[in-house]
Amino acid sequence: MTTPVHPTSPSTGSVPARPGRWWRSAARAVLALALGAVVGVLGTVAHRTQWHDLPLGIVLALAITLSTAVLCRAWAGLGPLLAAGAGWVVAVQALSVAGPGGDVLVPAQAVGLVWTYGGLLMFLVGAFLPRSWFTDRRG
Repeated sequence: MTTPVHPTSPSTGSVPARPGRWWRSAARAVLALALGAVVGVLGTVAHRTQWHDLPLGIVLALAITLSTAVLCRAWAGLGPLLAAGAGWVVAVQALSVAGPGGDVLVPAQAVGLVWTYGGLLMFLVGAFLPRSWFTDRRG
C-alpha cells in the first residue's frame, strides 16, 4: 500500500518557501524602524540631562541605543538591526535641525557630537558582535 504524496512534502523534490515568510520579515523591519525612531527621539531629548554634574543623560541614551541594537540583532538578524539604525539616524537628524525659533536639540557641542557619533557606534557594535551570541546552537 502506498501513501499519497502531498504536493508540498519534501519527497517531491521541490519544496516551496514557507508561505507568509516575506511579510513576517517586512513586519519585523517596520517594527525595528519604528523602535529605532522612538529610541532616537527619546535619546535626543534626554542626552543633555545632568544629575549632580554627572552626564547621566548621554550614558543612558547610549545604553538604550546599544540595547536596541542588540535586541534587534537577537530578534531577527542584521536586517532589522539596519532598519532600527535607519530609524534612529532619521529621528536624530530630523531633531538636529534648528526649529522655527532657532532652538536646537543637538547642538554642535561635545555632548551633541558624542550622541550623534556614539549612537552610530552603538549600532556598529551590535552589528559586529559574534554570531554565536545570538544562537542557541552549540558547536
